[in-house]
Amino acid sequence: MQTTFVRRDAAQRVEPGEFGADAGEGRNPPRASDFKKEATLRARSPYAAPGGNGNGNGNGNRALVEALVGSRIYQEYERAFSDTTGLPVALRPVESWQLPLHGKRNESPFCQIMAQKSRACGACLQVLEGLSQRASQEPQTVVCPIGMCDTAVPVRLGDRLIGFLQTGQVFRKRPTPAQFERAVRLVGEWGVELDRETLKQAYFATTVVAPKQHEAVVKLLTIFAQHLSMLSNQVVVQHDNAEPPVITRAKEYIHEHQTEELSLGQVAKAVNTSTFYFCKMFKKVTGINFTDYLSRVRIEKSKNLLLNPNLRVSEIAFEVGFQSLTHFNRVFKKILGQSPTEYRAQLLGS
Repeated sequence: MQTTFVRRDAAQRVEPGEFGADAGEGRNPPRASDFKKEATLRARSPYAAPGGNGNGNGNGNRALVEALVGSRIYQEYERAFSDTTGLPVALRPVESWQLPLHGKRNESPFCQIMAQKSRACGACLQVLEGLSQRASQEPQTVVCPIGMCDTAVPVRLGDRLIGFLQTGQVFRKRPTPAQFERAVRLVGEWGVELDRETLKQAYFATTVVAPKQHEAVVKLLTIFAQHLSMLSNQVVVQHDNAEPPVITRAKEYIHEHQTEELSLGQVAKAVNTSTFYFCKMFKKVTGINFTDYLSRVRIEKSKNLLLNPNLRVSEIAFEVGFQSLTHFNRVFKKILGQSPTEYRAQLLGS
């Protein structure tokens, strides 16, 4: 993890290759009724990845983060983290134009005052923007113009950055009267008009966290970010929001036959649609293609089997439907960000 000091002035279309091997040789041509059905399709999954190459819409990360924030595991973690460390914490999407820690438990009283002034708020948002850019790959800490530290830890869905766990509004050593005087001059430039005594009480009431303790806090956030990454995969797999019945039946069929050599054409036939139409509709509704969805379902099952220390990784790979251990390892790491062996060791505490 690195610490950066911030200067004061930092105030649908189907692609030709989309079917791939899934469609198979001799795939069914589109039926006339297929194009009529398409008019009834809802918008793609709100959890689809943002991007302009058919991978999703720009609100996908935000919807997924909102689902994670609403989960019981996150809410329990937030309470436990705040109770244990005395610090605020928030899970926020990558692109955010709000102060994530404002209104949270243990918010710094000084930051609470600053958040009510537009110029001060704007300066804080610029600091957070720089923090987001630096923390895309690993945890990062920045020091704001006031002298407080903010930390962001990336949360990923496979290789896709979906948001940050953020904490901060702390000093890593006790502030001095000279630092307070500099802060008073700065907030005066931001248009904050309060008596010195109120500012002084709020400033020196801010939590002080020793560097070693701060490192432990960042480690806690990093571990939980890994858990959230796993949970986000479950959210994507289990998402079911007024989807067309044909997709619901297809998902049920996939879950029932996930251990078999399952093809796109086989599932399309099971739900009585052409391969062409099913391929297009499945990706539009779920936000991912058939192969990716099947892989995620299999990985979810493998996570449970990895809890059994008596099962070899190779046995688990074939048990959940992968025909190659190498392929299983590659897909597992792509989706969860670590190998099956690393995941098992983390769960079993070895």
